[in-house]
Amino acid sequence: MEFAKAAAELARTPACVDSPMIFVNIGEPDFTAPPLVQQAADRAMRAGRTQYTEATGLPALRQRISRWYVERFDVDVAPGRIIVTAGASAALQLACLALVDRDDEVLLPDPSYPCNRHFVAAAEGVPVLLPATAAERFQLTADGVAAAWSERSRGVLLASPSNPTGTSIDPTEMGRIVDVVRARCGFTIVDEIYLGLSFDERFGHSALMHSRGADDSVISINSFSKYFSMTGWRLGWMVVPESLVAPIEKLAQNLYICASTVAQHAALACFEAESIAEYERRRGEFRARRDYLVPALNELGLTVPVMPDGAFYAWADCSQHSASSWDFCFDMMKRAHVAITPGRDFGRHGTERFVRLSYASSMEQLQEAVGRLRAVL
Repeated sequence: MEFAKAAAELARTPACVDSPMIFVNIGEPDFTAPPLVQQAADRAMRAGRTQYTEATGLPALRQRISRWYVERFDVDVAPGRIIVTAGASAALQLACLALVDRDDEVLLPDPSYPCNRHFVAAAEGVPVLLPATAAERFQLTADGVAAAWSERSRGVLLASPSNPTGTSIDPTEMGRIVDVVRARCGFTIVDEIYLGLSFDERFGHSALMHSRGADDSVISINSFSKYFSMTGWRLGWMVVPESLVAPIEKLAQNLYICASTVAQHAALACFEAESIAEYERRRGEFRARRDYLVPALNELGLTVPVMPDGAFYAWADCSQHSASSWDFCFDMMKRAHVAITPGRDFGRHGTERFVRLSYASSMEQLQEAVGRLRAVL
């Protein structure tokens, strides 16, 4: 975020008048909420449907999300286990506060989204970063979890597809991880906010397929931000065991009362056939952008070790050009006017060699960014 501030500041200077800054550093779709969603929000406001909802969310939205799991992932999830939250960030915070006590250890892959380890730390837990290699798709494995598990371990926090790598955990391996953790009476939290943006049928499965029932220890976190293009609406959800619904409801009541009412009414329109058709068109566009950007980066010596199978990120090794991704990103920001995210905050084991590029920007912007990088490198 400090780098993003520096890039935004430079973008406002005369140096960028003739060559505007191209931002491929932020993971935000360039698409906005489709027409039906915007219209639903407008109707809710005009009808005065803006008062508090239940802390767990609108019953109609919880029911519709439940149907989504059946339609999309062939997974049966009772609406009562679905809690609508103020974005996936709130869901992750609620999950950690409900499950993590002081000094409990939670295992995470390295690299991974920085905020995930901070959610653990905010609950007074201890995030344990386990190095994940390209051969492991930058994800944890069942064998790695079993080897790292200690008497203080409480669970794992995964993301599939992942930020920053765009890589997913193979469903078979996910099942093995869940089994390893379940056998140790732990929890498995899986951030699935990019699951709708999977490009490979092999990986497009929810971790909930490995759940053994309504009180199993698998918890899924999801969001309306990425696939549904509602980033600033701050709306997400979580699927939790029945035994956690009441504790998490109490936490939500105390922390933020409820998620945005207008956003919840609008989100009901996300599941209309017209909206889904548009989301699928956009998913195809993200895939086309990936198929352009990754080979282009490889040609520039910014090697992407694992082809991303979802989300909209490329995790590229910049060590051929610089020993420090921080220095490399500032250099490209100043010389090429291309903002790229340094990798060092995503972990502690070799991440300083990597950069994250987002292909959430338009194809034209990506092509221009590649052209500028090629000219400088």
